[in-house]
Amino acid sequence: MSLFVAPSIDAPESIASMARFLNAVAYPVYAKGRDHRWIFANTACCQLLDTPLEQLVGCVDSDVVAVTDAELLRSQDDNFFKAGTVASRPVTLNTRNGQQQMWCKRSLLQTDGGPILINTLQDISELTQIRHTNRALRQKLDERNSALDKLTEFEATLKRITDRVRDSLDEKQILQTAVQELTEALDVRGSNTSLYDLEQGTSTIYYEYTTLPSDRGRVSQMEAFPEVYHQLLEGQYFQFCSIAPNPVRGLVSMLACAIFDDRGVLGDLWLINDKEHGFSDDEIRLVQQVANQCAIAIRQARLYQESQTQVRELEQVNNLKDDFLSTVSHELRTPVTSMRVALQLLGVTLTQELGLEQELTKPNAEQGRIARYYRILKEECEREISLINDLLDLQRLDVGNHDLALQQINLDDWLPALVSSFQERATSRQQQLKVSIARNIPGLRSDLSSLDRIWAELLNNACKYTPPGGDISLSVERSDANTLKFALVNTGVEIPQGELPRIFDKFYRVPSADPWKQGGTGLGLALVQKLVHHIDGVIKVTSGDNRTCFTIEMPLSCA
Repeated sequence: MSLFVAPSIDAPESIASMARFLNAVAYPVYAKGRDHRWIFANTACCQLLDTPLEQLVGCVDSDVVAVTDAELLRSQDDNFFKAGTVASRPVTLNTRNGQQQMWCKRSLLQTDGGPILINTLQDISELTQIRHTNRALRQKLDERNSALDKLTEFEATLKRITDRVRDSLDEKQILQTAVQELTEALDVRGSNTSLYDLEQGTSTIYYEYTTLPSDRGRVSQMEAFPEVYHQLLEGQYFQFCSIAPNPVRGLVSMLACAIFDDRGVLGDLWLINDKEHGFSDDEIRLVQQVANQCAIAIRQARLYQESQTQVRELEQVNNLKDDFLSTVSHELRTPVTSMRVALQLLGVTLTQELGLEQELTKPNAEQGRIARYYRILKEECEREISLINDLLDLQRLDVGNHDLALQQINLDDWLPALVSSFQERATSRQQQLKVSIARNIPGLRSDLSSLDRIWAELLNNACKYTPPGGDISLSVERSDANTLKFALVNTGVEIPQGELPRIFDKFYRVPSADPWKQGGTGLGLALVQKLVHHIDGVIKVTSGDNRTCFTIEMPLSCA
């Protein structure tokens, strides 16, 4: 549609230039001059009024608008032309469908030919619907934002409660924390938690947090409330409102959730509020998740308590064992020592009368019966004395009664002298025994008796388990400025990897690893480890490639 202007009307060029734009606008738009006559109407406006543009141009409001509205419009237009501000009001138009109420928005266009009033029309019902729609959308958005805020709050609450209950191994603290946090987070009148005794069929309230009269300690027989405990024992929840006043709580609404896991039901959580309050789905989910976390925490707490009980029982058994060994060892030491003295006297007598000493120098197979019996008796007596001494030493180390006698030790003097006592034994067994001490190693300040015992035991083991033709080497070097490193290596023998973790256990002996068939008590390495720790050292053992190595690192000065 082209712009039509009545011959008597001077069409401003600005309106002519805007005609294409205004005709593309979906809403009805018309313009009128200072004389209140229409000078333009867009396509939508012509369609609304069912009147061609050429008939509308030159009209006044009374030709188109209801009479009552026309008079009001004329008065308002005069004021509007003076004020020049934007204004809106409803107006009734004579449309093709009869009179139709529209919303009219005014704006003023200043041109060279004078001011022009631009009017934009919109169906009030449509506008109202849009406003209703916008209001509904805002409400939904507000509801979703509120729900999101509530969910975020619940998630934070759940995390806080979970962290607190899972960090505790105290069942009382776990449950008390749960009821307090739920009561405060959900702003209810109170909550409590019960634990079940499934064998007795009872539920006992152990912990609560409430402004209501206390129910703590109340015991319920499950069979008396089947409608309640049937659901809870199935791991379900339920909520209800009392229809008759409770003698203690009055009329209240309640929510109950089971505390359970895959192993069964442990108890329940109850929340209590005013009778008008119904628990939302989010609140129910929160309580359920807290109940699940309580179940996990309770299982952990009970497992911990069981383990602590077992530890105490084992400690008691171990103490009884140590007391027994100590008592037995002390009781055996006296008679065994007497046996040793008697054997010495017997040896002197038999040497004088039967030449026993000379007989004992012969190989075992060539010895007479008396000599063999005496030798066996003496060896077993010494073995028992060694066992008793080891047991007593271990017991003293365990209880901390082994005092250190610190002194300055010259390695170049002490270690070769210690090793020399094993040289003859190694030579007789066709073993090579060597000792190597790095240069410029300063003096060692430590407990000499402990060191003697440690290396005598390790060297004895090396000679015992090294086959003929094997090598035994003991070396000493500085690990750092304040630490010495001892390494004892023997070849021709390996300790199975599966046996290494047990090598220092009491009474443990490596199976089938004694080529000389000398036997042992299984206490030597246990005693060595205790002594090494006693002088602030660390002992390690490695085995492989047909060799075994014991390494000891210890400070140059023992504290």
